[in-house]
Amino acid sequence: MDIRAIAMGLTFAVIWSSAFSSARLIVADASPLAALSLRFFISGFIAIGIARLMGQHWNLSAQQWRATIVFGLCQNTIYLGANFYAMQTVQASLASIIASSMPLLVALAGWVFLKQRLAPMGVIGLFGGLVGVLIIMVSRVDAGVDLFGVVLCGLGAASLAAATLTLRNAFQGENMMMIIGLQMIVGALGLTAISAALETVTVTVTPSLILAFAYTTIFPGLIAMWIWFALVARIGTTRAATFHFLNPFFGVAIAAALLGEQLGWRDLLGVAVITAGIVAVQLSKQTET
Repeated sequence: MDIRAIAMGLTFAVIWSSAFSSARLIVADASPLAALSLRFFISGFIAIGIARLMGQHWNLSAQQWRATIVFGLCQNTIYLGANFYAMQTVQASLASIIASSMPLLVALAGWVFLKQRLAPMGVIGLFGGLVGVLIIMVSRVDAGVDLFGVVLCGLGAASLAAATLTLRNAFQGENMMMIIGLQMIVGALGLTAISAALETVTVTVTPSLILAFAYTTIFPGLIAMWIWFALVARIGTTRAATFHFLNPFFGVAIAAALLGEQLGWRDLLGVAVITAGIVAVQLSKQTET
């Protein structure tokens, strides 16, 4: 990796981790699925407009359309929809920790279901990271965490892992900004349908809601996605995924600073173990390549 790739990766990790805290602020004053759907419609149409100004088009290949639809549903509708809904009762720090286990879930699924080779260091890191998640879960259950919300966060992480595993090389090449915009519109349509079925939409307009919604729409919604796809195109999925090991630390730190969420020693221990597990898994992959 060169300096530019490192800077891109660090920026992505900070912005992506901050999305959980901004989401927590949004769901305090607005219906989660409706708010997220609106965010994706706005971000998606902005991205499509930027793509058109860049000369990009929506005449995608059949493979790109399939990937756009699957990724839009798995990441935006299921993963982020589940997290937004869960954060009505689950702290942003816990949601970010569960989401940060995604690289471990990708490695586990590839090893178990796709028979992908995993070096001994990767196996140790995989099980070590899962132990870290268990440490945090036991701590939060003792504190009375909402188990339904935790299950939703886990299902969301599994959905994103499945999409990442199956669409690993689908978004490289031209029309990147257009694909980003289109997969957001796909996610927004899915969320709109679910919101109509499950929610009675309510909104309390507050300064924190306005600021959090604007931030989430522009930064995690557009900038972080563009950085991620550009980083993958620059250094590949395996190396780009190493920056996910920063998400547990950034997620809990931002939640503590912005929302005042308290962390116990078992939370910090679990974060450290998860981070070490992700590092071991990613280093084992880089050693193989």
